[in-house]
Amino acid sequence: MHISQHVETARQARKAARPVVFALSENVIASSGVTFHLWRLYQHAWLVCLLFPLAQLVREPISLGALLLRGLSLIGFAVGYTWLMWPHPASPQTRARTHSWLSFLLFGVLFALVLALCLLYGSSWLWLCIGMSAIAGALFPLRSAFVAVVCLTLFPLFFLLLVHGGIAGGDLWWLIAFLLLVRGVGLDMIGIARMGSAIRELHSTRRELARMKVEEERLRLARDLHDVLGQTLSMITLKSELARSLITEDPTRCARELAEIEQVSRQMLREARKTIASYRQPTLANELDGARQLLEAAGIAYAIEHLSGELPPTLDVVLGWTVREGVTNVVRHSHARHCLLRFTQQQGMIGGEILNDGVRASETSEKCARAGTGLPGLQERVSTLGGTMEAKVLTVSGKPHFRLCVDLPMQVQAGATSRQEK
Repeated sequence: MHISQHVETARQARKAARPVVFALSENVIASSGVTFHLWRLYQHAWLVCLLFPLAQLVREPISLGALLLRGLSLIGFAVGYTWLMWPHPASPQTRARTHSWLSFLLFGVLFALVLALCLLYGSSWLWLCIGMSAIAGALFPLRSAFVAVVCLTLFPLFFLLLVHGGIAGGDLWWLIAFLLLVRGVGLDMIGIARMGSAIRELHSTRRELARMKVEEERLRLARDLHDVLGQTLSMITLKSELARSLITEDPTRCARELAEIEQVSRQMLREARKTIASYRQPTLANELDGARQLLEAAGIAYAIEHLSGELPPTLDVVLGWTVREGVTNVVRHSHARHCLLRFTQQQGMIGGEILNDGVRASETSEKCARAGTGLPGLQERVSTLGGTMEAKVLTVSGKPHFRLCVDLPMQVQAGATSRQEK
């Protein structure tokens, strides 16, 4: 019973991990710009090479047994080709398949099949070299793929010279075009495979950098908390021991030591809150860097007009939240092609504005505002500092735009500042 529980737990863990792996694979494929359906359509398009052997089967009178044998050979080639070419070049399954001995064995079997069919039934079966060249370009490593494509390109030429004793004058241009097609398909697949490998490595590097960044932040938080709490807690411990020993001997000094312990504890609490708040609060500079990366990844053209000089920490935090919420809504909920981030200072007010053209003519301000569930939270942060927030659709240069605007007073009341830090 104990073993079966472990097996069931492992099975459930693998099942729970599948959506995460699938989501990562989907993100890698999406970043390549070639969807699964587009890739399958493209790789199946080269099965057009089967039409020429099929035309020969229809044109030549042969026995039923020979027809069945050749038909099964073509089906076997199509199945093997589809199995090898099915994974998307950017998906992790492609890397596993390119390192599998079964894939290389199947490639060898398919090439032997093509060679046997060409020797037995004539040059019409040379068209299958197009599919073989595509498989070699997508399956092999770079150098091996290049050598295989060159060999497959020259194979029809040597086959016609050695088996048929030469090339008829009328077939020379056909042969040149055919060789260029075989070579072009193979090199095309090499390029696609290299692109997929580069995208996989890029996403792997990004995940590793993100992991290292999280680990770095953990170490920094641990170091800062140690610096803030270590000495203070040691002081509290020593003073507590001293106060305990003075309870009966010197009650007045004991009370003084307890008062100092209370004062140190409160100071330590304030410093700990400030330290933790610096980790959970965004800054305008960091959020603008993140917004640049996010908008570039989404293919949205952007312009940023920001202020020079430092802002009060409380205002900097709220403007950071504004950039995070506004840009996230632009990417997730709109169909924007352009986005403007503008920050101004005038008449004792700091203004932040995010304007994008991803609004359809039929959409209203209320509908666009509801698309971003974080806007009420942003409104609360802005109101705490005595500022105002506005989110609405307006017309700019004859086109509807969605505008998120925040205005904050430069002079923030102390009470509002303390509430914001909490």
